[in-house]
Amino acid sequence: MSETAPSRPQMRRRKFDIVLYGASGFVGRQTVAYLAAQARKHAPGLRWALAGRNPDKLSQSRKAAGRAAAQAEIVVAPVDDAAALAGLARSAAVVLSTAGPFALSGSALVQACVDNGTHYVDITGETPWVRQMIDRHHARAAQEGTRIIPCCGFDSVPSDLGAWMLMQAMQQRHGVPCVDIKAAFTMRGGVNGGTLASAMNLMDSGSAQALKDPFLLDPDGAGSHDARDHADPVLPVFDGDFQAWLGPFVMGPVNTRVVRRSAALLGYGGNFHYQEYQRVGGGLVGGAAALSLSAGMRVSQAALGLSPVRRLATRLMPGPGQGPSRERMDQGWFRCDLVGRSASGQTVRARIEDEGDPGNRATTKMVCEAALALLGPAEDLPGGAGHGGVLTPASGLGAVLVQRLRGAGMRLQVEP
Repeated sequence: MSETAPSRPQMRRRKFDIVLYGASGFVGRQTVAYLAAQARKHAPGLRWALAGRNPDKLSQSRKAAGRAAAQAEIVVAPVDDAAALAGLARSAAVVLSTAGPFALSGSALVQACVDNGTHYVDITGETPWVRQMIDRHHARAAQEGTRIIPCCGFDSVPSDLGAWMLMQAMQQRHGVPCVDIKAAFTMRGGVNGGTLASAMNLMDSGSAQALKDPFLLDPDGAGSHDARDHADPVLPVFDGDFQAWLGPFVMGPVNTRVVRRSAALLGYGGNFHYQEYQRVGGGLVGGAAALSLSAGMRVSQAALGLSPVRRLATRLMPGPGQGPSRERMDQGWFRCDLVGRSASGQTVRARIEDEGDPGNRATTKMVCEAALALLGPAEDLPGGAGHGGVLTPASGLGAVLVQRLRGAGMRLQVEP
């Protein structure tokens, strides 16, 4: 362990185990409720706090979560107050952030966590911003044993853990790695205003161009790749492994970059290939639907590249703090099917699925369990005590997060 890395006893002496930043937002309010339930049922000694810029809204979030949240303290720390953010980070073993757009509100908080040796998780899908955090903080966080783990929501836990599970299974069963993994998603859910605001900010800031780089999050010097072999799909295909028509998946340009960073950090191999799709259906109807999906995504991406269209969309879509109704979130679900193949043709399959709106309910579960995973023995985490950096769910949490999510009711299974 680095001499400057905070040891587990030092972390336990901090005032809070977890500080939830952005607790008054749409996903933030659900995260308060989830942590309150965990504190009541499974972690009665959890010391936690709600943080943000508006103490009245934070108090409302705490009250809405019921009696189990009464023990949570309030920490006022605006995103432009470096001293307050530093104090917040010093007080916490783990900071969990749901406050997007992260490109606008996340950088100073991550800086405070790195400066104070505080582990960090969030729900961002803003990969250009994650690239900035890698460039600024990975080397120091790695040296000092601080785990900075973005993308711990539906962006990109199922993809990242699913690929990791298949790599483990292929090695255990056949003694060789997967050279190719593909994932097919089906889901039902809604979108909250924070997610839409993050997407619009990507386009307004000019960062959307960076999304086209399939190796955006790869470590420096990770090796050369032919980008054409890893380009995001734009046309429908019929896949024999899934026996279904597949189209481009709206989150693919985020998830694939995260999985490729994991592949580089964990040593999946220089010829590793990962891609993901949206599963549409079989037969002529499925083919037509996949074609319509592909065409619709291309048209909408082109339209949103025009600033007048973005302004109109911003007026029509849910605003920050707004999202689907409770009933609609309860009716949501997702399923991620994955197939891995070795160089000699052996295959392994996995499925990750859960009930509840994937971008809201499932995201809440994933990020909270990621934060709670960091409170356990550091020796159980990938790399052991003292390991750090700007990591991914698989490279930073691995089997510990898999087990926690299973314990929370999510199904993560490799087929026998």
